[in-house]
Amino acid sequence: MRKKSIDVLLYMLSLLPFWAMYGISNLLYYFLFYIIKYRKAIVLENLKNSFPEKSAAECYIIAKKFYRFFPDLIVEAIQMRSISAKQVLDRIELLNPEEVYRHFDQNKGVIGVTAHYGNWELGIYRLSLMTDHPRLIIYKPLNDKSFNEVYNSLRCRFGATMVPMKQILRHIVRLQRSPHISMFVADQTPTYQDSDYFMEFMHQETLVYTGTERIARLTKNPIVFCHIGRKKKRGYYFCKFTTVLENTDVFDQHKITRILSRSSDTIIKEHP
Repeated sequence: MRKKSIDVLLYMLSLLPFWAMYGISNLLYYFLFYIIKYRKAIVLENLKNSFPEKSAAECYIIAKKFYRFFPDLIVEAIQMRSISAKQVLDRIELLNPEEVYRHFDQNKGVIGVTAHYGNWELGIYRLSLMTDHPRLIIYKPLNDKSFNEVYNSLRCRFGATMVPMKQILRHIVRLQRSPHISMFVADQTPTYQDSDYFMEFMHQETLVYTGTERIARLTKNPIVFCHIGRKKKRGYYFCKFTTVLENTDVFDQHKITRILSRSSDTIIKEHP
């Protein structure tokens, strides 16, 4: 009953046009940043630690940009309930899909990696529409079962298959030696049961997810990083694919994890 209520509410809200949703986003920005100052001190402290070379004024500007974009992500996530395939194709441009297709042409699976940057949720839809080969989205289940089921049903609208982290292996082994893509989020926060490896990320010691490396070593599939960035026009994005590793079984332990973390680290530092 609760799941159905959430789904109906999301659907009704998603029918609002984008211009109306961005009006709501504008109000949310003002409310979060200026009135309740949601986690503002924590955000500023994290920025200070992540960008030690920047002044307090520069960190404040970055914080405002974050709070300005965060409500856009919320309303765009709601729009995913009823957005059409045509709208998805219009709103996120694939700059070089041939970088993925060339691996498919060699009858290889692809380990896709992205970060919590740009609109990664819309990226799931665009990925789903770029190929008919199996598309696996690796995710960390939410604690709230109702929200987890609703959001998973949204993410599968265009043919992707949602796979919990702990079930990755059996799905990928089943697809071995056939074209497919499995998408991981490089900066996903693991539990201590899932990882014990710490490394420096954004100038801070961080517990990092190593499951992508384990799957890469097992399957020997190429790793393609998906950079989802924002265009100048509000609500529009691009995705650039870069094969960061062709042969994944020739590196020392944790080397692949460090390479992937650096990919995210570099993008964030260049465009915070």
